[in-house]
Amino acid sequence: MQLQADPFIVPVCHQDIEILFQDAYLLLINKPSTLLTLSGKHPLNKDSVHYRLVKKFPTATMIHRLDFGTSGILIVALNKEINGHIGKQFQAHHVVKTYTAILHGHLAHDEGCIDIPVAKDKTNFPLLKTCYETGKQAITQYRVIERVQEPVSTRVAFTPITGRTHQLRIHSNEIGHPILGCDLYATDEAFFMAKRLMLHATQIEFDHPVTGERMNGVSPCPF
Repeated sequence: MQLQADPFIVPVCHQDIEILFQDAYLLLINKPSTLLTLSGKHPLNKDSVHYRLVKKFPTATMIHRLDFGTSGILIVALNKEINGHIGKQFQAHHVVKTYTAILHGHLAHDEGCIDIPVAKDKTNFPLLKTCYETGKQAITQYRVIERVQEPVSTRVAFTPITGRTHQLRIHSNEIGHPILGCDLYATDEAFFMAKRLMLHATQIEFDHPVTGERMNGVSPCPF
């Protein structure tokens, strides 16, 4: 008889979703940390950004996601056509995203580019791994905002050029500076240095699918 692992049950998120921008076609919202983007399969993981939004916006659909622990800005389409239009912008790398993160230790360089492919880890699901043979290209640009002495850490701005799952977490860890509070890839020391994953989607730029205006949504970093 094969024993099944206990399902991951997310903690209750008491924070509200903040609407940063709204028109007839889309929303820009601020996702709190510890809230799923989409509901999980387990009944206790029903609460999510989508679950909450459709109560007020029945036609709302999620174009992209943020990890459970990541907070910050998300684009929400209010019909399928808008979803498809912005989805194509993501595929064409026309959407520019910026994240703020706090990393363990001090980075040696003020800016740089991390180009390390990411692959599924079949022996450690749901984790991913770096692999130059089977991985898909993953590129992240970074810029140091501040080096902090206590605790020894670095605040950085990340601009992912590709959008692989867990990309920023994996890349940070691979260069020896994991994101504080990361429960999947960080060292125990880095994990316990923060009460949450210190990763926030700060800014997103894209073309409005109806007006053609270049949109620049901003969600101030809460840490």
